Amino acid sequence: MDVTVAPLQHCKILHLVRHAQGVHNVAGEKDHDALMSPTLFDAQLSPLGWQQVSNLREQVLESGLLKRIELIVTSPLLRTMQTAVGVFGGKSQTEGLDLPPLMEANVGGSGLPAISSSDCPPFIAVELCRERLGLHPCDKRRSISESRPLFPAIDFSLIESDEDKLWQADVRESFEDIIGRGMKFLSWLRTRKETEIAVVSHSVFLHQMLNALGNDCHPSAKDEICKKFDNGELRSVMIFDKGEHHSVLKTNLNARFNL
Repeated sequence: MDVTVAPLQHCKILHLVRHAQGVHNVAGEKDHDALMSPTLFDAQLSPLGWQQVSNLREQVLESGLLKRIELIVTSPLLRTMQTAVGVFGGKSQTEGLDLPPLMEANVGGSGLPAISSSDCPPFIAVELCRERLGLHPCDKRRSISESRPLFPAIDFSLIESDEDKLWQADVRESFEDIIGRGMKFLSWLRTRKETEIAVVSHSVFLHQMLNALGNDCHPSAKDEICKKFDNGELRSVMIFDKGEHHSVLKTNLNARFNL
């Protein structure tokens, strides 16, 4: 029997979500070169993406998962923040509620009402869990001064620069650098007091981070943990701290929803 044991205080449950379908995903599936188009800058969700958000929210509510999650961490790109607040946020904002909304009405042309920050975990935007940097305008974020009024209840305090200083038009981030960024992200999560956290991020970032961690797993578990994320997919894992690095436990939690 191959079993791993770790003290509970050194473990965290992460509910990893790839953003729902964005308009850049639609364009890229038709023509990969379309991802170079400046019209896809900081791409928003597509109509199908919003339906995926609605479907995942229903499953999260039905499972009771939302009651257990203590913190929502999101990439500061538009599509991830839309996914995060749509899946894990409160109900539609009602007039007279003395709280800022998580998302104002019709952000990104969604046609949706504002989403309340009531009765949901806190939300924080973190640069470390962004998509692969460089070349593609869809992966460049808008300024924080533009995003903050659209998402008033998301905490942007950890983002140091108003403008996007990480994305470069002529340099694509290497996989090695993405893995390094992923390890820094996990080290930051280690400092958090919360033990059950949702992370809304991107396909390449999640795949590279999990693939690096999966080297400690049995091959069958690694295949399960590290396969490519679908749009709007939630995959839950437990990580534990072994001192200098982190490891994924050998069995995935049975809390994965595929749309």
